[in-house]
Amino acid sequence: MQTEKVIDHIVSWLKNYATNANQKGFVIGISGGIDSAVTSTLCAKTGLDLLCLEMPIHQAENQSDRASRHIAWLQEHFTTVKRQLVDLTPVFDSLVNSFPPVENEEHRFMSLANTRARLRMTSLYYFAALERYLVAGTGNKVEDFGVGFYTKYGDGGVDLSPIADLMKSEVYEIAKVLGVNEEIIKAAPTDGLWGDDRTDEDQIGASYPELEWAMQMKDEGKTENDFSGRQKEVFSIFMRFNGINQHKMVPIPVCEIPETFK
Repeated sequence: MQTEKVIDHIVSWLKNYATNANQKGFVIGISGGIDSAVTSTLCAKTGLDLLCLEMPIHQAENQSDRASRHIAWLQEHFTTVKRQLVDLTPVFDSLVNSFPPVENEEHRFMSLANTRARLRMTSLYYFAALERYLVAGTGNKVEDFGVGFYTKYGDGGVDLSPIADLMKSEVYEIAKVLGVNEEIIKAAPTDGLWGDDRTDEDQIGASYPELEWAMQMKDEGKTENDFSGRQKEVFSIFMRFNGINQHKMVPIPVCEIPETFK
C-alpha cells in the first residue's frame, strides 16, 4: 500500500466532502483504540474543526486514559482540535433502571452493550447538529463488510466512513506513518462496550489477520471444504458472522407497493 498517497487521498476526500456539504468540520468519539485514533488524526489533517468526544460508560480505566492522551496529542499537533467529556454512565444507569427487570441478567447483556453504542451515537449527533459538524465513522473494511462487528445505529450510525475501504492491517500501517501513540498501536482491539478488557478476538474467536485472510478466501470463492484445522475453523467463524450480520451490510428492506395498488 502506498501509505502516504492513501493518507493524502482520505484527507482530501474528507475536506472536499465537508466543504461541499457546507459543514464546518467533524465530530468523532474517541475510544482509545486504533480506528478512532487514525480517523480522528485524518480528520484533524483537513484543517477543519474537529470535536473529539470522550463518552465513558463504566469504562475500563486504561481505555479512557489512552483516549485522553490521544486527544492531548492531537491538540499538540493541530490547532483546530477541541475536546469534550460527556459522562454517559449516569444516563446509561438511569435508562437501565427504567427498563422492566428480567429473570436472568445475562440474557440482556448484548442488548445493553448495544445500548451503550446507541447512546454514544445520539450524543455525537447532538453536537454535530449544534456545531454543523459531520459524524465521522471509525469502521474498517473487515468490521463493516466482513464480519459486521459493530452496532446497528450505534457506531454504525455515521455521516461518512473514511477508513471503511481499509483492512485493519492497513489501518495500523497508516497509524505508524501518522505518528499515533505507540500505546494505542500496541493495545489489543476492543469495542469497549462491556466495562471490562475483553477484546474483539475474545468475542469473535479469531484475530483480525485471520479474518482478513478469510475475507479474501471468500472473495476468491473458497468454501469451508477447501480448508482443514485452524484455517477451517477461522473460515467457519468468518462465514457465520458474515451471514448473521448481513442485515447491517445491506440497505434497509423497503416494502414496495405494486403500481396496480396505487
